[in-house]
Amino acid sequence: MFKVDRLRFGTAGIPLSTPKPSTITGIEHVRNLGLDAMEIEFVRGVNMKPELAKKIKYVAKKNDVLLTAHAPYYINLNAKEKEKVEASKKRIIQSSERLYEAGGWSVVFHAGYYLKQPPESVYQRILEALKDVQRELMDKGVKVWIRPELTGKPTQFGDLKEIVKLSEELEMVLPAIDFAHAHARNKGKCNTVEEWREMLSFIEDRLGREALDNMHIHISGIEYTDKGEKNHLNLQESDMNWEDLLRVLKEFRVKGVVISESPNIEGDALLMKKKYEEIKV
Repeated sequence: MFKVDRLRFGTAGIPLSTPKPSTITGIEHVRNLGLDAMEIEFVRGVNMKPELAKKIKYVAKKNDVLLTAHAPYYINLNAKEKEKVEASKKRIIQSSERLYEAGGWSVVFHAGYYLKQPPESVYQRILEALKDVQRELMDKGVKVWIRPELTGKPTQFGDLKEIVKLSEELEMVLPAIDFAHAHARNKGKCNTVEEWREMLSFIEDRLGREALDNMHIHISGIEYTDKGEKNHLNLQESDMNWEDLLRVLKEFRVKGVVISESPNIEGDALLMKKKYEEIKV
């Protein structure tokens, strides 16, 4: 895995203002906007050809844009049906292969649902599935981080402790920290300097400095109910204390990527980058 030089800011997908939108024009537009990261959205399926991935690698390198990817939404490593688990593993593997060919760095996915089962046994099943994914990627020489995401609903597998524990047990795994999801999952908590310091200290204590030097972060505003995440909002229309969050990221000298998942993806990515650069610690 290559080292990330700083905290970079980018969009979840091709910026909305991209003329003639494609992954390649999106990367070029990210650079024109003054951003330096982009998440490729494989959310409906991995339909990128290897030849295109190689072109994307060239364009991303030339523009100094760090690429991540979001694997398809149809992943549940705790599905009751074996074929669904196998298909889920395949989607993570395909996303990782394609991103690696595109010169990317980190693949995020929602690992699964509890389906009213004991969290411990769900954890074990997901761990075993990810061991298979890791083994296959290592055999193929694919070097990217695979990232179970901190999820936005209590019915979804993926609280902070679970994804950190997976990262302790698996060499290619580090957590994807979605701060909006943490806020929604915990019914409005995880929105203060103290709580974020606690989260980052927990990650560093358990996974070492490497985890903070290679963070894959999602930030947006979020609407939530007692059942957790409802939908994403623009930062300034939400109750997220995002400016304080950026201060904490700077205080902890976090490196990696912050991906904006707000509806106005590039607007909020630029807002965060500008604010982050102004912060004196």
